[in-house]
Amino acid sequence: MLEFAVLGSGSSGNSAVLCLGETRILIDAGLSAKQLCLRLELLGIDPDSLSGIVLTHEHGDHARGIDVFTRKRKLPIYATAHTCEMVRENVKSEVIWRQFEAGGNFEIGGIQAESFSVPHDAVDPVGFVFRCGKSSVGVLSDVGHVTRMIIDRLRGVHTLFAEANYDEVMLQNDTIRPWSTKQRISNRHGHLSNDQTAELVNAVASPHLCQVILGHLSGDCNTPELAERIISEQLHKSGYTDVSVECAERKDPLPFRPAAKEIAVEVPSLEEVSEPIPSVDYTATDNPKPIRVQESVAVSEWKQSEWVF
Repeated sequence: MLEFAVLGSGSSGNSAVLCLGETRILIDAGLSAKQLCLRLELLGIDPDSLSGIVLTHEHGDHARGIDVFTRKRKLPIYATAHTCEMVRENVKSEVIWRQFEAGGNFEIGGIQAESFSVPHDAVDPVGFVFRCGKSSVGVLSDVGHVTRMIIDRLRGVHTLFAEANYDEVMLQNDTIRPWSTKQRISNRHGHLSNDQTAELVNAVASPHLCQVILGHLSGDCNTPELAERIISEQLHKSGYTDVSVECAERKDPLPFRPAAKEIAVEVPSLEEVSEPIPSVDYTATDNPKPIRVQESVAVSEWKQSEWVF
């Protein structure tokens, strides 16, 4: 089963890791190389054991650690052609580039990766759905607004990692950011608010959804408690009361979580699945009907960003 952890998420840097046995994929590398290594080790992952790096877009808080991190590690980096071109400008290391078109699919060590375009002020930003067997993880990083494509691609995932960048009231009341910055954050190519994320979660939720992990929270215009409450309330209104909602932190990694719930199947006993054998009085007739006994059947499954939010 897929397992998912977040090394850190916020305007200062974003990175997560997805594992399936010995396959270990780094999703974005927006932390320093030192922090990437430290946090991977905290999760029990040897940085040299990574299978590759997948990038969502080229902004610094998602890609700044690549140059130093790959100087000693020959890792393939999966990104769209336009994102690769932008990232190359800041990478001196010899990097193995694996390009794909937005909307294209690829595989890394048994994990199927499905990409899709998202609206954000980057050159060619994408989101992903990662699948293996009966577990799936949806990753939606920086997004200005939710599109029908996003909903269609994410519907039915078991784990959803999505940004909940700001609270609308807190952003409007903020005295630090100029009006132009506020407009950039909240426009259709900026970031998602708590309310927008709640609507997204509600649109993609299904009985398969077991957890929502919120990322990229603003340190000034949002709080984990507020984001969790708004998303949880929306889920509860829609009847999804057993979906866990938690926020990834900036400074500490969020430990590994299994992507899907493991449902234990109880195997019924012979007595529970077999028809009872009727008692027959053999003295009642000389030709008793034969007794038929029913057999039991057991049940056997990623250019530096100019803005700080």
